[in-house]
Amino acid sequence: QVQLVESGGGLVQAGGSLRLSCAASGRTVSTYAMGWFRQAPGKEREFVAAVIWSVGSEYYADSVKGRFTISGDNAKNTVYLQMNSLKPEDTAVYSCAASRRPWVNIYSSNQYDYWGQGTQVTVSS
Repeated sequence: QVQLVESGGGLVQAGGSLRLSCAASGRTVSTYAMGWFRQAPGKEREFVAAVIWSVGSEYYADSVKGRFTISGDNAKNTVYLQMNSLKPEDTAVYSCAASRRPWVNIYSSNQYDYWGQGTQVTVSS
């Protein structure tokens, strides 16, 4: 069993920064991609950012491009999300996810095999 554990969420004022971390534990598996999704109250889960390890490419939602940066360590199945210039509309539960699928559609949550429990990010105005 693989478990993903997030940390780093919290309360921050608009314009501030937070860094989320996600680490895998349990059975060692190879993953092709890891990403972050978020879900605000009353809204659908949405893609935030992802990295495909084999090509070293990063992908971002338009709403966070230029403000958020994803990074990580493939060998350790660890991924980070540096969030700068936070806005109240970034408030959500952020979850990390990992995919074992070689041709994963990284924008689609149903393409991921493992999920963390989520961490709350609240941005006050």
